[in-house]
Amino acid sequence: MDIFDAKGIKPMLITEQLDPYDDPDSIFELKLDGIRCIAYCNNSTDLRNKRDMKLLPRFPELKGIHNNCKTKCILDGELIVIKDGVPDFYELQKRTLMSDPFKIQLVNSKYPASFVAYDILYYKDKEVTKLPLLERKSILSEVVDESERLSVSRYVEKDGVLLFDLAKKQQLEGIVGKKKESLYWFDKRTKDWIKCKLMSTDDCVVCGYIEKDNNMTSLVLGQYTNEGALVYRGHVTLGVSLRILNQQKYTVSGYCPFGDIPKGNEEAIWLEPNLVCVVESMPNDKDSFRQPVFKGFRNDKTPRECIRIEKL
Repeated sequence: MDIFDAKGIKPMLITEQLDPYDDPDSIFELKLDGIRCIAYCNNSTDLRNKRDMKLLPRFPELKGIHNNCKTKCILDGELIVIKDGVPDFYELQKRTLMSDPFKIQLVNSKYPASFVAYDILYYKDKEVTKLPLLERKSILSEVVDESERLSVSRYVEKDGVLLFDLAKKQQLEGIVGKKKESLYWFDKRTKDWIKCKLMSTDDCVVCGYIEKDNNMTSLVLGQYTNEGALVYRGHVTLGVSLRILNQQKYTVSGYCPFGDIPKGNEEAIWLEPNLVCVVESMPNDKDSFRQPVFKGFRNDKTPRECIRIEKL
């Protein structure tokens, strides 16, 4: 069975470093604040996230993007929602948690989603992942007829620092540098693809919460090591109530999942480590978050995928 029929593709992963860079052997693209997706396009569209969950029930406005593909193909790209001229992850995340078709349609009419393709993995009944990146980019531009709902990511050559500065001025998320000759490796992280972000974004496991005297609530955060141990990563303020947390399915465990209770967490209500949230913070090279901000929960990642990634 070929990869189109098998589905279940796990996209190539991206290494992170703090400082933008120039490189004549690389291209640079804007990093979009969205959800990584794989689009299987033939006589219909099948859009799936990294956990192979089907997304069209929540994003029905994208069910026709196959009509803008000249041939059967698999596209790798980003699902985004534009608000005030820039991608808005919060609006996107709200949609992923909806199930009522009527409410989805209301939100869709106000903030429709679109798919930005930046790679092609399958073309004319053949896998093309072992072609160099620039060759795949050429095929991608040939295959896709752009529309409101489907577009192709633009790139520049060599000038990563300049593109990063432009992204900063437009308050975008950052850039991604990719080697021109890079191949596509499913579910692997290499130094061929490197992201540089204005704000650092981490996926964290929600391990508990603390209700404070000022009526604020903080989430207790953890991440897994490469060896599989869940380690403490600090707190992020959730807000003045537990309403957002109570919208999720969580279970009180009564015990600390880190083993020893970290200092300052003696009053925590401990939860089963089943929820994943997104935390944005100022970039730094320390093993802690700097000025963390809660961005929302996500269901396209499992807790075990929340791994502390060392930055270059």
